[in-house]
Amino acid sequence: MGEDREQRRSVDGILILRVATEDDVRELSVLIERSVRSLSASVYTVAQIEAALTHVFGVDTQLIADGTYYVIEAGVTIVAAGGWSARQTLFGGDQMKTDADVAIDPATMPARIRAFFVDPGWTRRGLARRLYDACEAAARARGFHRFELMATLPGVPLYRALGFVDIEAVDVPMPGGLVLPCIRMGRRL
Repeated sequence: MGEDREQRRSVDGILILRVATEDDVRELSVLIERSVRSLSASVYTVAQIEAALTHVFGVDTQLIADGTYYVIEAGVTIVAAGGWSARQTLFGGDQMKTDADVAIDPATMPARIRAFFVDPGWTRRGLARRLYDACEAAARARGFHRFELMATLPGVPLYRALGFVDIEAVDVPMPGGLVLPCIRMGRRL
């Protein structure tokens, strides 16, 4: 890890929002599992959660490479993460990709909100909203006028509060005949 990151991580009690790096992948994987298992438990079955952790949820390293994925740190721990994309993929980690993730045209396509996860001990503190604000500012700067996302059911209230509207209900297929009910949502910037 770079010296600058170490200096920022050493500040106790301050929440730092920064661009994610490859060095964060392992910690992001732990955050995703902790967040999904806890925050999805009231909406999805254990079988759906476990299948989704294996086949849907995970780190999308393209977002990190593009510099469009952010983390919020509390001390030395990542407590929230989320990002946006100027690429075709709407949702899912690296394990879901089968083709090249091509760039999209901001004049004709919406940017994507991607992979928001909050540590269960840090919910309801405005962290997801802070991540969203960073995403919106960056997408606007790149010329995008709309956002689209695939919301898991626990995330729907947040996205509605941010001004997203439902486009359609989507059952994401998973192995074993399982589906993960989600809602595709959008909003103008």
